[in-house]
Amino acid sequence: MAYENGALDATFAAAAGDDVALLAELRLAFRESLENHIDLLRRARCDGNWNVAAMRLKGLASSFHAESLIELAEEALELAPGDPTVVRRLQNFLDEFPG
Repeated sequence: MAYENGALDATFAAAAGDDVALLAELRLAFRESLENHIDLLRRARCDGNWNVAAMRLKGLASSFHAESLIELAEEALELAPGDPTVVRRLQNFLDEFPG
């Protein structure tokens, strides 16, 4: 699942208003948090760590209304720890995220 720009970009715009610097900071904070959550998923080897990382990812996605990212987090919750397909799809989302 690739980065979708609709609701997520609208959420950033609504939060930042006309403040370009704030918009850049929000996007950077989101990106860094997403990178950290994907890293936690990559390193998770047990169900507990995997589920915590996936739930944190889902929380991040939900707070920014990133529907496709929410779907990926929910998919991760259903899969075994370390599943490479969902991690790869999450990395693709991150790689396509502008900023």
